[in-house]
Amino acid sequence: MAGVAAALVLAGCQVPTFDGYRGSTSQGHDEFKLYAGTVIAGIVIGVFVAALIFWSVIRYRKRSDEMPRQFQYHIPLEITYTIVPIVIVLVIFVFTVLTEDRMTAVAKSPDLKVTVTAFQWGWRFDYPRHVTVTGETTVDPDPIGLNGGQCAPTADCLGPGLVLPAGQTTTITLVSNDTVHGFYVPKFNFSRYAQPGYDQQRFDLTPLQVGVYRAQCTQLCGLYHSLMLFHVVVLPPDQFRTWLTGQATLTSASTSHSSTSHQEAAA
Repeated sequence: MAGVAAALVLAGCQVPTFDGYRGSTSQGHDEFKLYAGTVIAGIVIGVFVAALIFWSVIRYRKRSDEMPRQFQYHIPLEITYTIVPIVIVLVIFVFTVLTEDRMTAVAKSPDLKVTVTAFQWGWRFDYPRHVTVTGETTVDPDPIGLNGGQCAPTADCLGPGLVLPAGQTTTITLVSNDTVHGFYVPKFNFSRYAQPGYDQQRFDLTPLQVGVYRAQCTQLCGLYHSLMLFHVVVLPPDQFRTWLTGQATLTSASTSHSSTSHQEAAA
C-alpha cells in the first residue's frame, strides 16, 4: 500500500533542473535527460557511499584497547565493489552514446534548411526563396522582433534573429567568413563552432515551444566579441510561413527596384 501511495505522489513530480535548462528543442531535451539522469545517479551513489562510511565509523569505532579481529580478504565483497562500478560506467556510456546519436543525427529531408554565417561581428541567416537576415554589432540592426515582425528598439531588440518554425526540424549549415566563432543558444542546450574554410558543419534543431531565445558567440573572435549577440525566434508554422513569404516578397521587390534603377542609370 505504501508503495502504491509513493508511486502516486512521485508521479506528479518533475525532475529538478540542477541549475540547467530543460532544453527547448527535442535535441536539447534529450541532452537534459542525460544530464539529469547522470546527476541523479551520482547523488544516489554519493548518498550510498556516505551511508557506508558513516556506518563503518559507528560500527567499527574503538571500544576498548583489545586488538580487534583481523582478516585480509572478503572475495564476494571485493568482486561486488569491482563489478558494480563497471556496470554503472557501462550503463552511463550506453545512454551517452544513444543520446549523442539522436542529438547529432541530421535529417535527410528536413522541413527547413538555413545557412548561418558568422562574421566579425555579426550574423547572417540565409533561408530558401533568397531570404536573408543580416545583423552587425557595430550597426546594431535588429530586423526581427518578439512577434516575428520589425523590432521595436526600446522593447525587444535582441540582435539579429534566426526565425524557426515550432515543432519542425531545421537543418542548419554553420560557416564562418573569417575566424572561429561560437554558435550558442543556452536554452537549446546547444553550442557549436563555426570554422573558416569548413562548410560541412551541419546539425538539426527541432524547437518545441514558441518563444524568443537569447543566443551569442562563445568564442573570443575580436574587438566586439562580447556584443556579438543574436536571438532565435520560434513561431508557429503558419506564422513562420507568413513571415517567410513576406520576406521573400520584400526581397523580390528590392531586387526588381535595384535592377530598374541600374537600367535607368545605364540609359
